[in-house]
Amino acid sequence: MNAFGDNFEQPPTEADPAAEFLAREQNALAGLEDEIPPVAPATAGLAGTNGSLDGDPVPKAESTGFDNDLNGSFEMINNADAHEPSTTTADYNLNTVPKQVTEEPEKIRKWREDQKARLEEKDREEERKKDELREQARKELEDWYKHHDEAISKTKAANRNAEKQFVAETDEIEPGTEWERIAKLCDFNPKTNKSSKDISRMRSIILQLKQNPIQSTKKI
Repeated sequence: MNAFGDNFEQPPTEADPAAEFLAREQNALAGLEDEIPPVAPATAGLAGTNGSLDGDPVPKAESTGFDNDLNGSFEMINNADAHEPSTTTADYNLNTVPKQVTEEPEKIRKWREDQKARLEEKDREEERKKDELREQARKELEDWYKHHDEAISKTKAANRNAEKQFVAETDEIEPGTEWERIAKLCDFNPKTNKSSKDISRMRSIILQLKQNPIQSTKKI
């Protein structure tokens, strides 16, 4: 306090909200710069490849915390896109993979083998029976030809003997014995064959003529 009693004290200064906000943001961005790796090599490579139109290198711009934040974000997005699998390639690979053939069950496989064996045995048995039938038919045919030849030989011999006897009796023909000779050539034993015709009337007429021959009359 001075002698005059005037005490001029400085009033307390109020804190600026905008300045405090900027300070907080700068601190936050500074923390992000430490966590996110810099992208300077990619930028340098790009500048070295393209360059300016005059052939001079592109001047390097001063990097700020905000730029680093943006660059880091884009790098993370690009890396995520690069590692994203291709759906089309995966589908193509799935389509080109051949389907695995399922193995046949043991019971079905054994049944097929047994069925095949049974069919083969059945075929062999059928062939054996066919051979037996062929052999039996051949023997029966040979026997039939043998009996047929014997019957023909006997019939021929009987016909020759009958012919000789008929010729011998022809020289001794007497009048009135014609029907008797005819009756000798006929077979009067009845036959039971269904396919034969009924000749009973013819036999009865011949027998009547044999017993009562017709008297022949001579004209002068």
